[in-house]
Amino acid sequence: MPRRISLLLVSLMIASLLAACGGPSLSGSTPQSDTPQPAGVATSAPPSPQQAPTQPASTLPAPTPSAPVQGSAPTPACASPADLTPPMTEGPYFTANSPERASLLEPGMAGTKLVLTGYVLTTDCQPVAHALLDFWQANANGEYDNSGYTLRGHQFTDAAGRYQLTTVVPGLYPGRTEHIHVKVQAPNGPVLTTQLFFPGVESNETDSIFDPGLVITIQDTGDGEAATFDFVVSAATK
Repeated sequence: MPRRISLLLVSLMIASLLAACGGPSLSGSTPQSDTPQPAGVATSAPPSPQQAPTQPASTLPAPTPSAPVQGSAPTPACASPADLTPPMTEGPYFTANSPERASLLEPGMAGTKLVLTGYVLTTDCQPVAHALLDFWQANANGEYDNSGYTLRGHQFTDAAGRYQLTTVVPGLYPGRTEHIHVKVQAPNGPVLTTQLFFPGVESNETDSIFDPGLVITIQDTGDGEAATFDFVVSAATK
């Protein structure tokens, strides 16, 4: 028995010495080498190529801004209390019940296109929403349509008190300068009847009722004329 124990102890000592010297493990697995690998040599299979990244939204072209509306009304310059727009005679050619429309142009109509924009305001410079504006005028030859509604129409201001009229520059009516007739009324307010005039017209000096306070601001657009005028009216009556 003592001899067998001695042999067993010797076998165990030899196995321990072999393990300490890097010999094969008892499990039979191969130990990994700690020898440094040359630079640039892959020690494992390369990863699969990645899908190209999606283009970030910030690099996409920005949308083109919309062009401003031709003749859009600028912010009104108003100092409270503002003067009421001067009244003017109605003239002989007013026709009631004109059609509701913001453009008085018709196919084949002669003349220079005019886009008139502006605001309807109270004397304390507050915009008047849903104010009525009724326009009528002569055509480019200075003639009125007294049997129909050519170059006649009414409209209402928007929530900001703005209006826009598309028409033609009126011609000279005998004895008068160029002008556009208009009636303006705030909801439940009194009706303002007046006329608008054009700057730089020679016949302004000889027109007996011409009023410089009713001259529109106008400029050439290349596609006609753009003009502005702000009306100041009395508010609703109580």
